Amino acid sequence: MRIAINPKHPEPRKIAQAVAVLERGGVIAYPTDTVYGLGCDISNKRAVESIYRAKRMDSSQLLSFVCADLAEVARYGVVDDATYRMLRRLIPGAYTFVLEATREVPKVLRLKRKTVGVRVPDHPVAHALVQALGRPVASTSASLDGEILIDPKEIEEQFRGVDLVLEAEGCGLTPSTIIDFSSGTPEIIREGAGPIDFM
Repeated sequence: MRIAINPKHPEPRKIAQAVAVLERGGVIAYPTDTVYGLGCDISNKRAVESIYRAKRMDSSQLLSFVCADLAEVARYGVVDDATYRMLRRLIPGAYTFVLEATREVPKVLRLKRKTVGVRVPDHPVAHALVQALGRPVASTSASLDGEILIDPKEIEEQFRGVDLVLEAEGCGLTPSTIIDFSSGTPEIIREGAGPIDFM
């Protein structure tokens, strides 16, 4: 099912509909400030497994957490003073931060690795979703075999495990920049939509 949503002023009724899907263990596709994301409730193991099946992801690939703000980021990832100062400058934005995972990260999303990827997108729909849900959305890009999909109809057709697509203009083809803070020194893992001139 596809629902058109206002990208700048998302209608609360439509956000509530998407949250209801997440709360019952469903998977949604939604716009971010980079590309479309596939998301589910971080606390629902079956929903997490549905994303892996829909995207044909290897179990070694971890989903990111889309968070509401820096405080929520710090609940799931270890943020020291230096990291906090940098994240404060970059959040919200087109970045994924790899941090040492805290005990709050569900085991199904941690696996054998001790890190977590966290994002705070600069997009009203993504922000409204996590605010209304009250916890992060486990997320990955809407891509198959390295190809990023931007057409909501194609996303609905290609990802059979997706229960709802929030359709909005403005998503691009460039994923987020990934910065790894887990070793103590920031390291660019992937150059994406977020500029790196601050490094």
